[in-house]
Order: sequence, then C-alpha cells, then structure tokens
Amino acid sequence: MSIIDQTNQKILRELSINGRISNIDLAQKIGLSPSACLRRVQDLERRGVITGYRATIDPTAMGAGFTAYIGVGLSDHSKASQEAFERGISAVPEVRECHNVTGTIEYLLRVETKDLASYKQLHTDKLGTLPQVHAITTYVVIGSPKDDRA
Repeated sequence: MSIIDQTNQKILRELSINGRISNIDLAQKIGLSPSACLRRVQDLERRGVITGYRATIDPTAMGAGFTAYIGVGLSDHSKASQEAFERGISAVPEVRECHNVTGTIEYLLRVETKDLASYKQLHTDKLGTLPQVHAITTYVVIGSPKDDRA
C-alpha cells in the first residue's frame, strides 16, 4: 500500500468526524473538485484504508448507562484457550470490544450494561463461567472527556 498523502489524510480526518458528509461538501472542505474527491474516496475504500461507515450510538439512549473496561487473565496461554475464550465472548452482547493485549493480562474488554446490577450479572453469570478465565479486573468508567471511537 502506498503512503497516504496529505490530501487523503484530510479526507480521512473529515470522514472520521462525519461519515455522512456529502461528496460535494467534503470536496469543498478539502479543496478538490467533487469528481477528484470521489475518486480518492473510492480509491481509499478499494485499498481497504476505509473499511466501512457506522453510526455512533449513545449507549444511555439504548438503556446501557454503565460502562466498564475489564482486564481478563486466562488460566492457560495456549492458542486453543484463546480461541475458546474469543468464541465464548463473541456470544456476549454486552461486550462491545475485545482486544488481545500484551502485559499481565491477555484481554481488555469494553462492556456496556444497564446498571451496576446488570454488570454484576454479566461478571458472575457470563464472564465468570468461561472455563478459560483465571482473573477479572474491572475499571468502571465515570466519565469520558475524549472518545474518538466511531
């Protein structure tokens, strides 16, 4: 893949802020003709730089006012154990993100639940029942002054 030039960086920055911006408005912000802008966006999509567009949803509006990050340590560090954990966690809708990380734990999860009682149920009945899980450490989110996830 070739290096992303400054114009493409501007396009990506604008699309990451507003993925629904019209091509005409995007072209105007970037300083390109609409046809040149559209060609660049289509090329970024074709090359896999732009992998998709999505809506940003307020979890509270969906009844999920409790957010936590969870560090998960596995009892076995084998590939089979990791794959089994990943399969198990993929069936848990409250887990919004799952990242395999380095350090003292194997996974970092972001979960969204209705409230603390719902989180306790997730912790006990779902995460706690996965046989690969050795340790769970929870970090409750009390505020998010910056969140660039789209």
